[in-house]
Amino acid sequence: MIDTHCHLDYLDDPASARGELGLTGLVCIGASPEHARNAVALAEQFGDVWATVGLHPTDTEEDGPDARAELEALALHPRVVGIGESGLDDYWDDSRRAAQVSAFEWQLDLARRTGKPLVIHVRDKPGQDSAHRGVMEVLSAWPDVPVVLHCFSGHPGLLRFGVERGAAFGFAGNTTYKNAREIQEAARVVPLDRLLVETDAPFLAPVPRRGKPNRPGYVRYTLDFIAGLRGLDAAELERVTDANARRVYRLDGAAD
Repeated sequence: MIDTHCHLDYLDDPASARGELGLTGLVCIGASPEHARNAVALAEQFGDVWATVGLHPTDTEEDGPDARAELEALALHPRVVGIGESGLDDYWDDSRRAAQVSAFEWQLDLARRTGKPLVIHVRDKPGQDSAHRGVMEVLSAWPDVPVVLHCFSGHPGLLRFGVERGAAFGFAGNTTYKNAREIQEAARVVPLDRLLVETDAPFLAPVPRRGKPNRPGYVRYTLDFIAGLRGLDAAELERVTDANARRVYRLDGAAD
């Protein structure tokens, strides 16, 4: 069982999270220069950990020539399997849209040049969808870059867009929440060969661990929940999502 999106370096004892509840591998997201360095260090230390490197849309104040140069160098590391997470976030403040778009497009270009998928973050204020529409607009100009729609929100327009584009869809612990009807419907209908499971640990712990710090092994609960939604055996869904993760991130080709 592979957790395709977690922030392992945020945990007090990253090593303790490995192997829990049948976890066999995880992708540690490095969405700032500091966290990118941490993610690569963990991937070098542990053979079941891979890394991404990039710049989160809420951290664009760190953007600049030095940060980009460092992240571009780290992106060539053999244990780095993706770029990002990048994208657009209007939840806190939509006044930095120009900076977010600049960082987003730079990371799309980096993903194209390195041949690695871009992990997409998109978040809006409740009842709005400006960031979702913005992500679709930007991605439309980069049709050849493979993308992972991380912590998929269930947005119907982005669902249609992502399916047509060939995106992979990551479903996190919030899929299990009682009020997550759009996310659950998306988890039912996304093509099975595009479906990934993730934790976003230490955030978004799934039921029955909701309200507690999330851990990579808790991806088990999300996987079991989605198996129930789709009427599948959990062991079969685990086989499929692990195969999807290995294909999308080329884990079998990443250096040991």
